Amino acid sequence: MALHPPGETEIQEIREQLHELRLEHRDLDQVILHLIENPPPDELLVRRLKKRKLVLKDRILQLEAMLVPDIPA
Repeated sequence: MALHPPGETEIQEIREQLHELRLEHRDLDQVILHLIENPPPDELLVRRLKKRKLVLKDRILQLEAMLVPDIPA
């Protein structure tokens, strides 16, 4: 990762990625809920979807951190 602050183009790309990841994260929430509420749930599939959701959440947090300017101590 570069040490310089992101430019306007990079910021826009990060925001677009964030939007897509948040949509996928929300969609996974809905799929997981549907699977759990409609027995019998496929436990392996639910675990895989939850793991994917965690990966997405981590990536979302990384991208959000890239948008926050460094504040000198």
